[in-house]
Amino acid sequence: MERVNHDGVLVVGAGLAGLSAALAAAPRKALVLTGAPLAQGCSSAWAQGGMAAALSGEDAPELHAADTVAAGAGLVDPAMAAVLAQEGPAAVRRLAELGAPFDRRADGEFATSLEAAHSRSRVARVKGDQAGRAIMDAVIAAALSSRHIKVRTDCRLRGLLRDAQGRVRGVLAEENGQLVEFVAPATILATGGVGGLYAVTTTPPELKGEGLALAALAGATIADPEFVQFHPTAIDIGRDPAPLATEALRGEGAKLIDGQGEAFMARYHPDAELAPRDVVARAIHAERQAGHGAFLDARAAVGAHFPDEFPAVFAACLSGGVDPRVQPIPVAPACHYHMGGIVTDVDGATTLPGLYAAGECASTGVHGANRLASNSLLEAAVFGARAGRAAAQASDPGTRPERCVPAPDLPAKALQQLRIGMSRDAGVVRDAAGLTRLLAEIDALEAAHGKAPPLVAARLVAAAALARPASLGAHFRSDGPQDAAPERTFVTLREPACQAA
Repeated sequence: MERVNHDGVLVVGAGLAGLSAALAAAPRKALVLTGAPLAQGCSSAWAQGGMAAALSGEDAPELHAADTVAAGAGLVDPAMAAVLAQEGPAAVRRLAELGAPFDRRADGEFATSLEAAHSRSRVARVKGDQAGRAIMDAVIAAALSSRHIKVRTDCRLRGLLRDAQGRVRGVLAEENGQLVEFVAPATILATGGVGGLYAVTTTPPELKGEGLALAALAGATIADPEFVQFHPTAIDIGRDPAPLATEALRGEGAKLIDGQGEAFMARYHPDAELAPRDVVARAIHAERQAGHGAFLDARAAVGAHFPDEFPAVFAACLSGGVDPRVQPIPVAPACHYHMGGIVTDVDGATTLPGLYAAGECASTGVHGANRLASNSLLEAAVFGARAGRAAAQASDPGTRPERCVPAPDLPAKALQQLRIGMSRDAGVVRDAAGLTRLLAEIDALEAAHGKAPPLVAARLVAAAALARPASLGAHFRSDGPQDAAPERTFVTLREPACQAA
């Protein structure tokens, strides 16, 4: 088996968190491994809304941090939220310096928009709904032109390498069909979320929680896996993954209506369309379950300006036979973001020596039970850079990594069965009967296929959801109390991901 010894930072994942980490590691060398070509297979490039940050004189980091804490339903770590908010404006400006073409006002300052649960207009956008792609284009160009960064594509994570003392020494990856050991002083996982575990998702299907699962199997502590955010307004045109109707549309005044054309959000929350995402998602779910249908009506709010102001949404709608200029957009909740993840400190260090994590696969504590809109790209940039700087200081322990057996694959048919079960039983509305059924299904799939990482990640979500009988934030139990005291979930497995070969 080939072994690559890298004297620097090893980054697994090439979304905004991974590339931010690699850039921040300078002048230390950074080797980035990614399964898909750059700008593909990562949620960062698909983000529409933008980046939230206190960029105007009418705003302040303290207000942003307070909104973040309030949205998280009692589970946000205030100190971590303060770091995110304080370092947010500099992170946005740094990306602008790299070439991200954020919308500007006539005076040259950032143009910002209002999104749900924000007390100020603070979301920096690019051409309405182009933020993710434009930001990633700029960051990818910077990474490819940086002499200290090397990128290897078609590298799929198959396991974590550890020494006899349990320190992470790198990863086992499958590159062009061959297993390769990549050994490094410090490893950063930036492997994204769990959207590919759900039948209805707005994320790339490649994101199946594999980094999360392999870290858990290696003994890393996982936090809050039950908290999965469902975006209220995926465009319901039968595509997998589902295209997204950005929340900025509701910020512009678009209304949610039923099949009869009646607005319904005011019945569910005083903030109506600008209520927190979990509230809006459950309202749409309830309307659809009742047979009323749910549509986003942006005809008055945007209308003829759709092609210029929201080109991605416009193109997605047209591809499904809907002209949003003159027709309401059919919408449904879809898996969008995982608030849980691998526990890290403020510099990305996990509970395993030698291992760091950043982005959606990590749990910094800033999202709590319900992520505030447009804080995801911000977290990736802020904490990705922090992880890169910290990992660059790691010295090589000189220990020998033990060989390991790759985690088993999950066949396509079994994965589809899992996705259907997750959407059915661990979705917007959950109950004990459904979660128990889902765990039994995961048991059966594991018996047939082994501890494949998607099954491990799905079990973390389902077991934690069953263990939390009370509703909180994005976790809604139809059969439990609604007012229990908020407490975080922490899970530590004691099974090695790799057996010594």
